[in-house]
Amino acid sequence: MAGRVGLVTDSTSSIPASLAAQWGITVVPTQIRIGQHVRAEHVVPSDVLVTALRRNIDVATSAPDPAGFVWAYQDLAARGADEVISVHISGRQSETIEVARAAAAQAGIPVHVVDSATTGMSLGYAVLAAARTAGAGGNARRVMGTLTKRLEHSSELIYVDTLEYLRKGGRIGAASAFLGSALSLKPLLTMKNGQVTPLERVLGAERALRRLVDAAVRRADGREVDVAIEHFGAPARATTVLDRLKQRLPATQEITFTEVSAAIGVHVGPGAVGITISATQ
Repeated sequence: MAGRVGLVTDSTSSIPASLAAQWGITVVPTQIRIGQHVRAEHVVPSDVLVTALRRNIDVATSAPDPAGFVWAYQDLAARGADEVISVHISGRQSETIEVARAAAAQAGIPVHVVDSATTGMSLGYAVLAAARTAGAGGNARRVMGTLTKRLEHSSELIYVDTLEYLRKGGRIGAASAFLGSALSLKPLLTMKNGQVTPLERVLGAERALRRLVDAAVRRADGREVDVAIEHFGAPARATTVLDRLKQRLPATQEITFTEVSAAIGVHVGPGAVGITISATQ
């Protein structure tokens, strides 16, 4: 715990474990089901999950175990937190926020549960910024202000090879308008109002990834930004995107290269690449 205000999030925030530990952020894992076996996300190897998806094995996600949230809040209270800010994946994408609210009612200290209306490192960078404010001695109001500002000035841009995984998981939202497109047309997506939303369709994967980088540069708009490149089973593809972004975004403050949360990977599918642009000012 970085200060008197404890920070809790769920694993869809995709925060690398080393950063979460450095800033005292408690990460409650989403649950993954492969066939009949349900496990916490952090114990499911990504290569196992990628293989299962490619073999069309039944894979699904569910909200974290309620006990995980109860323990997280009680542990922070025992370690001296006066209040907790618990920030989670969009309520339009998961029941996680409702599970957190139910657990908050059992905590012995005030717990402020926040629907981020996003996921991935848009959520992750906001939580990291909030934890830094808490670590500097900020009270709950200041920490919440930092969190809100970062969430308001963050964007998720997503490339997927196919929309089929989003369709199967019921997370497709307005991007359903792209269903039925020719296989050669690759969808670019974003998050808007808590839902997956279409950006554009581009002919071919290589061209689509270039357009994804173009979109990220436009979203950065010359500001000082933190940038995350997230992928699921596509490290080489994501590395190419990273190299292009480094050339075109000189005002980048922090760059995070990471495999996306497995719970997100289930829905975007193998081969997906995401870019987070999070303004720091």
